[in-house]
Amino acid sequence: MRRFAAAFVRRGRAAAAAGSGTATATGAGPGAERGRRRLPPVLVRARPLWAAMPGRNKAAGGGGCPEVPGGQQAAEAGRDAVGRSPHGDEEEERGANLGDPDIVKSPSDPKQYRYIKLQNGLCALLISDLNYLEGAPSALSSEEEEEDGDESEEESDEDDDDSGAEIEDGREGFDDEDCDEGDEGEDDDGDNEDFNDPDDSELEELAEKEETRKRGCTEKQVSALCVAVGSFSDPEDLPGLAHFLEHMVFMGSLKYPDENGFDAFLKKHGGSDNASTDCERTVFQFDVQRKYFKEALDRWAQFFIHPLMIRDAIDREVEAVDSEYQLARPSDANRKEMLFGSLARPGHPMKKFFWGNADTLKHEPKMNNIDTYTRLRDFWQRHYSAHYMTLVVQSKETLDTLEKWVTEIFSEIPNNGLPKPSFGHLTQPFDTPEFHKLYRVVPIRKVHSLSITWALPPQEQYYRVKPLHYISWLVGHEGKGSVLSFLRKKFWALALYGGNGETGFEQNSTYSIFSISVTLTDEGYKHFYEVAHVVFQYVKMLQQRGPDKRIWEEIQKIEANEFHYQEQTDPVDYVESLCENMQLFQKEDFLTGDQLLFEYKPEVIADALNQLSPQRANLVLLSAANEGQCHLKEKWFGTQYSVEDIDKYWSDLWASDFELNQDLHLPEENKYIATDFALKVADCPETEYPVKTLSTQQGCLWYRKDDKFKIPKVLFDTFVNILSHNLGEPAYEADVAQLEYKLVAGEHGLVIRVKGFNHKLPLLFQLIIDYLSDFSFTPAVFEMITEQLKKTYFNILIKPETLAKDVRLLILEHSRWSMIDKYQTLMNGLSIESLSSFVKAFKSQLFVEGLVQGNFTSRVSTDFLNYVVQKLQFAPLAHPCPVQFRVVDLPNTHLLCKVKTLNKGDANSEVTVYYQVTALIKLKECEDSHLGEEVDRNWNEVVTQQYLFDRLAREIEALKSVTKSDLVTWFQAHRSNKKKVLSVHVVGFGKHEGDAEVTAVSEVQNSSSGEIPHLTFLPPSSLMTNITSIKDIKAYTSTLNVLPYHKILK
Repeated sequence: MRRFAAAFVRRGRAAAAAGSGTATATGAGPGAERGRRRLPPVLVRARPLWAAMPGRNKAAGGGGCPEVPGGQQAAEAGRDAVGRSPHGDEEEERGANLGDPDIVKSPSDPKQYRYIKLQNGLCALLISDLNYLEGAPSALSSEEEEEDGDESEEESDEDDDDSGAEIEDGREGFDDEDCDEGDEGEDDDGDNEDFNDPDDSELEELAEKEETRKRGCTEKQVSALCVAVGSFSDPEDLPGLAHFLEHMVFMGSLKYPDENGFDAFLKKHGGSDNASTDCERTVFQFDVQRKYFKEALDRWAQFFIHPLMIRDAIDREVEAVDSEYQLARPSDANRKEMLFGSLARPGHPMKKFFWGNADTLKHEPKMNNIDTYTRLRDFWQRHYSAHYMTLVVQSKETLDTLEKWVTEIFSEIPNNGLPKPSFGHLTQPFDTPEFHKLYRVVPIRKVHSLSITWALPPQEQYYRVKPLHYISWLVGHEGKGSVLSFLRKKFWALALYGGNGETGFEQNSTYSIFSISVTLTDEGYKHFYEVAHVVFQYVKMLQQRGPDKRIWEEIQKIEANEFHYQEQTDPVDYVESLCENMQLFQKEDFLTGDQLLFEYKPEVIADALNQLSPQRANLVLLSAANEGQCHLKEKWFGTQYSVEDIDKYWSDLWASDFELNQDLHLPEENKYIATDFALKVADCPETEYPVKTLSTQQGCLWYRKDDKFKIPKVLFDTFVNILSHNLGEPAYEADVAQLEYKLVAGEHGLVIRVKGFNHKLPLLFQLIIDYLSDFSFTPAVFEMITEQLKKTYFNILIKPETLAKDVRLLILEHSRWSMIDKYQTLMNGLSIESLSSFVKAFKSQLFVEGLVQGNFTSRVSTDFLNYVVQKLQFAPLAHPCPVQFRVVDLPNTHLLCKVKTLNKGDANSEVTVYYQVTALIKLKECEDSHLGEEVDRNWNEVVTQQYLFDRLAREIEALKSVTKSDLVTWFQAHRSNKKKVLSVHVVGFGKHEGDAEVTAVSEVQNSSSGEIPHLTFLPPSSLMTNITSIKDIKAYTSTLNVLPYHKILK
């Protein structure tokens, strides 16, 4: 698959060790979220996106495998009886797990690392994740496990298979009739990342974190392998061949010939796998239970030793590649990248079509008498060579065991002795007249954005200085004197992203991109040239002042703090990242090269800065308002666009020595950077679970009844978004100093979460409460926020997966405000007076409940709640209100709700099947890997008012009492004729669906942006029998009973 890549690749939050803490308080509305951490490393603001060339090309310092010290060449000198010691078994076990002292790791990292290079040239990083207890490893070897286990293969198959269909009972602490799903409303471009996502509640997010925690449980053994070849190496006459090969190697091997044998093996033993193709790298990864890790490694290695790639499988797998392409087409991020790549010089690989589809891999080769099968095998033999592969394995085995396995299994990968592909000679691919122009583009989503992009020489070699990181930190700043601060005051911009995303598209061996993307308001769209001018004024100011050592060292300190106290990350993501790091960094920097700043070299920073001139920039203006002006169409994704010269007035001005803007300046010293990491002395007896330290009539959960106001959900979204907007500038320095904050308009109140190093955390919390207490807004801010909320609601609704979720929850949740309801309400208009009245009433009567956990004393923890009470001066709630959802009781039948997607240009469909069940026990026996996980579990007990803080321990005990027979009986009961099933189908547009005329994917905006959408219900397929079809949701659900409120307390 093409990789789902974060726009920058960074670490987890540094809040699990000394000097950290978390405070959470509750408050009301629909899952709107803000304050998401916007680290300004390489890209200021993290934004997940589907990238056309997704991958993570880390800054490099000399690719390939570093040389290893004598005695570490695995298959040559080997390792002696590996550290055998006269001090007994304990020392022997430690010797068997002796790590490599040259590899720099975080003091918080308990894992051991060893680097080896096999005789065939493959480089491997071995990671032993043993948990030591009183000096001895607590984990048995897998061989000992197998001896002790002595269970039948049949029984273990049943217990191990946790990789099948997920059951959507996401809200922790709720009965299983309650319904939920993870974060499906993820913005694929990040253009609205600064805006609250009204589709996710606090409970949904906690449930998603729990699922992520289980997936990342350290009981899973993981491995990743990176091949230093990617889509840049595609032959001109077979676009997408590298991506296709990534698919085909999975289709059986000489040793294990079953076509989908590896996937079946992993599924059987609780594992999963994936792969991704980037511009110059292809990455494979998998995870599996420890007992089956060695066999999984052997099966997986056959992809690279002797894959079958049988001719009969080609046509089937081409359809899988084509399906990925079709899913990618409605993404503005992918479309923008394909358009951008088309601007490269002729002959540069960026002009290629990397995805591949049925036309390029099947139909056109047949017409041109190209044998795809032969070319595929030739490509594998030429490019899948051991000497430019890097491997990472992480397991609870000792390093000696892992070295033995890796040497035995992976030494069989062939080395063809040929040099790896190189493209470094193809310099300045975008130094063309076509690049330095204005491109107007019609997006899929409702958004106005301006992207200003420069193509620089490759910056990989400067990873120890990180010049683009330094520049992006300043350009993406949101405090006083920043570009965004100035543009917000003009009501021209909502958000700004600056930097290099470190995907292969943005950074490779031929160039590095530096891009500044501004999310514009309607007014900002009208003044986009002025917006660009402000950006150029700021860049010119940076050029004239030159690099600032104080700021560079401030960034260095923040990153060092985070690395020093880093949390355990998801093992799959971790090994995947490391196997790419090994292609780019020297051995000592494998773990640090993409994170830390090592050397201050102002001349390197200045050289990058000085290349950011207006004359070298490319401008892309995305807006539905461009409809009718864009008569060109990009070949592969059908993006409508136009191209024109920069307006003469502005091009003449930018070519001159234009004046600087005196409102733009460097940020002041950051007062939020923690310096005190000392552990606090406890001032009360230590307890295993949270205890109530303060309780008053005013104490806990900011809550307001839903039925007091006519349209509270939309008003609440608006209120929280304006509050977030007001906090944007004053809270930004805390945000970049690793103090995370978030405001969530939850279903039952306003949730405020702060997290990070405890030293300055109270300052951030007090700042938020101050702005809540003194909440105010201007008519201009109100108009800007409501207009952007319309776009946010619309962008959620046009995705089939999020529309399916909205329809499902509208059926299941009693009195739910659907996304369509909220969008229609907003389109019909809100008044400033209604919002003012809502906020005044909301703040007048509250109940506040909080959880403080981490490096705080009991006395300090009560200060958080006391500050809220003293500052807000509110009255207690007149009546306590339950905070749990009420869910309808489905009938004993199969219900179907089938609707048409709202995006007429989207051919993709979505099917969701929901089973309403009576009980379900989840797998829980997995240690928390960092403070945040434990806090999330405890906070879930608070926010649901159940307070069963030892629920995890109780569930583990309950799980141990469940037999296979119990599970089978339970399952069969819910497959019988008494089952309660709800299917939701969202049907895409296409001729195969009976649509006479299919709208081009770019044309949906103009037809839909001004309309208030409504659901079009479709009849069931003739193949579906014995079902009840829902054609009017509100009418149907009004006939159903509502399940009572309840709490699970034991």
